[in-house]
Amino acid sequence: MPLLERVGGPRDLKTLTEEQLAELAEEIRQFLITAVARTGGHLGPNLGVVELSIALHRVFDSPVDRVLWDTGHQSYVHKLLTGRKDFSKLRGKGGLSGYPSRAESEHDVIENSHASTVLGWADGLAKANEVLGRTDRHVVAVIGDGALTGGMAWEALNNIAAARDRPLIIVVNDNERSYAPTIGGLANHLATLRTTDGYERFLAWGKDVLQRTPVVGQPLYESLHGAKKGFKDAFAPQGMFEDLGLKYVGPIDGHDIAAVESALRRARRFHGPVLVHCLTEKGRGYRPALEDEADRFHTVGAMDPLTCAPLAPSGGRSWTSVFGEEMVRIGAERPDVVALTAAMLDPVGLTEFAQAYPRRVWDVGIAEQHAAVSAAGLATGGLHPVFAVYATFLNRAFDQLLMDVALHKCGVTFVLDRAGVTGTDGPSHNGMWDMSVLQVVPGLRVAAPRDADQLRAQLREALDVADAPTVIRFPKESVGEPIPALGRVGGMDVLRHGGPEPADQGGGGDVLLVVAGVMAQVGLAAAELLAERGIGCTVVDPRWVKPVDAALPGLAARHRVVAVVEDNSRTGGVGAAVAQALRDAEVDLPVRTFGIPEAFLAHAKRGEVLADIGLTPAEIAGRIGAALARIDASAAVPVTAPVTTAPGAGRRAATARPAPPAARKEKDA
Repeated sequence: MPLLERVGGPRDLKTLTEEQLAELAEEIRQFLITAVARTGGHLGPNLGVVELSIALHRVFDSPVDRVLWDTGHQSYVHKLLTGRKDFSKLRGKGGLSGYPSRAESEHDVIENSHASTVLGWADGLAKANEVLGRTDRHVVAVIGDGALTGGMAWEALNNIAAARDRPLIIVVNDNERSYAPTIGGLANHLATLRTTDGYERFLAWGKDVLQRTPVVGQPLYESLHGAKKGFKDAFAPQGMFEDLGLKYVGPIDGHDIAAVESALRRARRFHGPVLVHCLTEKGRGYRPALEDEADRFHTVGAMDPLTCAPLAPSGGRSWTSVFGEEMVRIGAERPDVVALTAAMLDPVGLTEFAQAYPRRVWDVGIAEQHAAVSAAGLATGGLHPVFAVYATFLNRAFDQLLMDVALHKCGVTFVLDRAGVTGTDGPSHNGMWDMSVLQVVPGLRVAAPRDADQLRAQLREALDVADAPTVIRFPKESVGEPIPALGRVGGMDVLRHGGPEPADQGGGGDVLLVVAGVMAQVGLAAAELLAERGIGCTVVDPRWVKPVDAALPGLAARHRVVAVVEDNSRTGGVGAAVAQALRDAEVDLPVRTFGIPEAFLAHAKRGEVLADIGLTPAEIAGRIGAALARIDASAAVPVTAPVTTAPGAGRRAATARPAPPAARKEKDA
């Protein structure tokens, strides 16, 4: 029986021999390569933490001891070692999450996929253990060297180091191979010495005695202390951490299980915060990953594990590639346009821009707050910065966008990739809040392009705004065919007329359907279904969803119902803004909003998520039709005496009759 099949939980690891552990590590790598190639997912990071994960679960007793992962995409091995071996639907509907998940296992403490937060969690858990007197429990935070570029990590380190007697183990998973020369017996010996209680007591005693010795005591202590520190720093890159007050162990070969275990056991015995520095190799054991210079197969789609060829044909051009190509063209035309990214140069499409204009792009690391403030400075200095970031990560920089960019009227363009429902990456990665939270920012404009042509055009429109922030958002999917406009009302594109007279020439219809961005295709399909039922539906794309176009209330007044379709939270989103604009203009019409409910959506394919929450043409058309039927029925109820109409004339009579107040209230679907 393969060793992996015999591991049902962490305790099963503790009886394995050194040879069996090496065999288990090889089995896990082969399992990951085969399983992740079948479904897609984060492969390279997990191949790099096999031995580290084994050592952690041999030294610590999860879930009593809390093992936390930052970021959570390096937790696949942890899942295997805690009994989760069915990877057949990884990141798919009903399958395992690509990140830690409390719903899956008691061994998953935090559902962490936004980087740099784990040390704050660890600080809080360690404090809770101290307050509640739980001296037999340990808190272990595993953080990648990339996540240490985030400011939150250093805020937490500052607080962790302040409590010299509060146990907490920080494991730095360093896969950048930058400290290899310090691996060896001397570094290991010095680490053992530094984390020995006797050594610490000796240092404390020596400091006390020397500092109380008249005349020569203090100078002698400072000289000896400086010599000791200089000697240690010559052999290991620990100075920065020890200056904070953290004991430093390492660097350790993260693929040597015995060495990692030894370091972790020493750290476990120490009664204070300890940092264990492990060097690992991203993509280890899989040659194609090691040969991938871009990101060592950080994330892969479903592929053949032997040839690495995709198992399914590409769905077409991505929104990200369209943006990236246009940025290169704009860069040639406008030397004032520069770009920023937060550790995602390639995922957000800026690689070609960086190659063409290397002095005009900055990767600030996992530091979205800094990126936003730096962008404000760039704009104030006379440039027009483009900060390309996943929509879900813009949440982290909201205060800076509000108080540094918008308040100072800085011309900064935020490009939000993966807006709306992203699907397989789960609840933390859906970009479903941006059009809600950004509604409150004065002066800011938000564009939601419906196709590639509009993305190119609206990006250029955004870059022409020099006195306010602008936002462009698009989803994680392939760009569809262009959707032509039939006319324009104000700044809105008319995509379908609701009656015989065109909307841009004063025409109207039963329903005004406002579609935000990529929901245009869904809205058009819903309008077609409504037309089959004799319901005329005007479809408009506002293009810029914030602020609401001044012409929209007048257009709405020529219809009986307004419906808004958006891939954003229904709370405070485009639908809410449209309803407010109608109220402000005293256009008293029912408003139906079709969007994302207030819920954290489980991982699944994007289309499956949209179907589950009712954002499909059939669902939208059915609910709009039902709303019209209720309005007709309400309007047909006699007020003082029965009203008789000819057969078939009921809907015409109801149309001519004003709706009662109860039917005119704004409603959300």
